[in-house]
Amino acid sequence: MRIVALTSRLEEKLLSARHRRNARAEAVASRIVGDVRRRGDAALFAWTRRLDEIRLTLKTVWVNSNERRAAASAIPKELRAALQHAARNIRRVAEKQLPRSWNIAVEPGVRVGQRVSAIDTIGCYIPGGRFSLVSTLLMTAIPAQVAGVRRIVVACPRPNAALLAAAEMLGLREIAHIGGAQAIAALAYGTRSVPRVDKIFGPGNRFVTAAKRLVSADCAIDLLAGPTELLVVAINGATNEARNRAGSGNVSYIAADLLAQAEHDPDALAILVTTSHKVARAVRDALAEQLRRLPDTNPARRSLAEKGAIVVAPNSTAAVEFANRFAPEHLSIPGAQANLAQKLDAAGSVFLGPWSAQPIGDYASGTNHVLPTSGGARTRGGLSAADFVRCTSVQQVSAVGLRSLRPVVAALADAEGLLAHRRAVEVRQ
Repeated sequence: MRIVALTSRLEEKLLSARHRRNARAEAVASRIVGDVRRRGDAALFAWTRRLDEIRLTLKTVWVNSNERRAAASAIPKELRAALQHAARNIRRVAEKQLPRSWNIAVEPGVRVGQRVSAIDTIGCYIPGGRFSLVSTLLMTAIPAQVAGVRRIVVACPRPNAALLAAAEMLGLREIAHIGGAQAIAALAYGTRSVPRVDKIFGPGNRFVTAAKRLVSADCAIDLLAGPTELLVVAINGATNEARNRAGSGNVSYIAADLLAQAEHDPDALAILVTTSHKVARAVRDALAEQLRRLPDTNPARRSLAEKGAIVVAPNSTAAVEFANRFAPEHLSIPGAQANLAQKLDAAGSVFLGPWSAQPIGDYASGTNHVLPTSGGARTRGGLSAADFVRCTSVQQVSAVGLRSLRPVVAALADAEGLLAHRRAVEVRQ
């Protein structure tokens, strides 16, 4: 993994690389989405056979109840306990995130409120490449259940036993053997076998992301999550402080977190920012040593070589400014300094202190791992229960309230040249 100095040129290169749209992925996704939209199941089944090598029929699209029950009884008890523990934490966090209905009197005769209601039908897209990501099912379905979503449709081309067991545990009954851009199209527009949903949730590869972008004009989506990112910021004595608190090997902790993120995908971004050349070299050496313990096929090897970087900033101010402009999906602050954490205010999810290993957030702490990438954390946070509801404004005005607000409305309507607005109030005198 390369060690580079933080310069304006390097910063521009790192920031702009994330915003290059993949023209090939968009072209392929457009062809698939258009085909499924036109031909429905025929196209869905054909693309699934071609891309996933799965032959589907109307009778085999959906996982049956026997498969779910068999998986639930077959998984190891340790995995069952882990699913239950993670689900419990995710549910507790989602319950705190849920917006509440309220009603207030803003002035005599004028009551204003907020009504919170769940989205009716949602689709949960679960990546199913090398492994079915059971954690993504928990992260998308549980907040939906907390919000009160009536119907949850799951799409995963090859759901494994862990995913099916989790679905059974959560009471999910609709799991389709579909994936890729064709699954996004089917959920967005509906087919004979797959219902049209109101909103699609869940991350995916570049083709899935391109498909979500394409359908977003017709079907709501959660967010556009590109290749995963981790930015570790170790400055102002962070490494030394963490070593004192966590025992020897803090450099190994940083390297381990970088590797954990890098193994998601060859396009993953794993970056360390430090003000210390000594720390930079130590982390580079720790990465090399830990990488030797991983299989040759692990994607971390390619992602670290092609995308990863150890960035040495001239001072802490430059490091903080870069981190905030980068606005990473995951931000690790191994030194747990409160003052540094307050300055770093743009990230999808923050991991504070030496014990806060990044995979804990991926699986078990209760925070959501569906997070904004490519700088999206500058304007929004990760997925939450609030994404599964709509907040509707409600107002009720009495005759007293009308008399009070009539001159206000009249003056503003005149200023905007909207005569009918003024008359709609005056007619009620």
